[in-house]
Amino acid sequence: MKAKHLNIPEDTALYNSIFKEINNTIVMDKNKANRYFLFKFLFYGSLSLASYALIFVIENPFLFVLDFVFFGFLAVLLCFNFAHDFSHHAIFKRPFWDNLGFEFIYTMVGAHPEAWKGRHLNSHHFAPNVENFDTDLAITGLIRVLPTSELKWYHKFQHIYALFAYATYSLYWVFIKDFIVLFKSKHIDFPAKFRYYIVFYILKFVYVFYLLILPIMFSQQSMVVVFIAFLTMHFVQSIYTLLTFFITHHISDSNYPIADSNGLINTSWFKNQVNSSNNFYPFSYIGNFIFGGVNNHIAHHLFPHISHYHYPEINILLFRRLKENGIEPSVTTFLGGVVSHLNLLKKMGHIENKIPV
Repeated sequence: MKAKHLNIPEDTALYNSIFKEINNTIVMDKNKANRYFLFKFLFYGSLSLASYALIFVIENPFLFVLDFVFFGFLAVLLCFNFAHDFSHHAIFKRPFWDNLGFEFIYTMVGAHPEAWKGRHLNSHHFAPNVENFDTDLAITGLIRVLPTSELKWYHKFQHIYALFAYATYSLYWVFIKDFIVLFKSKHIDFPAKFRYYIVFYILKFVYVFYLLILPIMFSQQSMVVVFIAFLTMHFVQSIYTLLTFFITHHISDSNYPIADSNGLINTSWFKNQVNSSNNFYPFSYIGNFIFGGVNNHIAHHLFPHISHYHYPEINILLFRRLKENGIEPSVTTFLGGVVSHLNLLKKMGHIENKIPV
């Protein structure tokens, strides 16, 4: 069943007006954007290469684990700063290069790029925070954020055990979730299915080869230390990734639109994108550089085809227009967003499910 938002002419007119004003007043300097991404690539890329090279020369086990974790953290930052925009074809003129960069970076973190991209573009971006239509909501039954979902006895403790549960997510994603999605995948013909499976297993092998096999064979550490470093890296990746993701959509006053039995969502597409998204440091160029525009989530959901380089400038206009029309954008700090998310978990651990009449 395909989801569909309410058609509210006033919301459509406001979105079109904001989009038009952005195009007419903000100079999308492609050369400046290119220099920005080149510098960012050299910055994050050189740090990643250096930290990966150190894996094979560090003799101290403690420093080895720290460096391994640092490399994994940089890989996540590369995802936020490049892969996200690549997936929306927002950087290069030719989609081929966006796709190539996207698949390379997602292979670095062990995730299957094609499966994630399909879910992200066709599900999450179309119907964020809508049960049964936003696949990002289907993470684990241990965590309850939806007011309409079933309340279990253990949810009353979820604000306490959440961080421990989050720490295993990237391992689950890389070694379990992707395989579940793979075996559920549907293709029209055999060649497409064969290609999908071959690419999937090649990319998984590349990930295991460069982050486990090579360090075990050529680093100065024992196999046990390498596995400890690998697991610790995943714990840090998981907590950072999930907290950053969750505070963009799931804080104490988040909005969760409802779809009826025909898939009609009880809000407009424009209002859904705005009211279901949270920002942190929306006007900060440093924050934008670190989080890769993920912190500017309203702008990203409304204008995903525009690279995050332009978001701080766009936000000045966007927030002004929203407030002029009685819409208050959700904004927190990063730590404030984490606290707000945990408060949401505490609240959802006690409130019975609210099924609409």
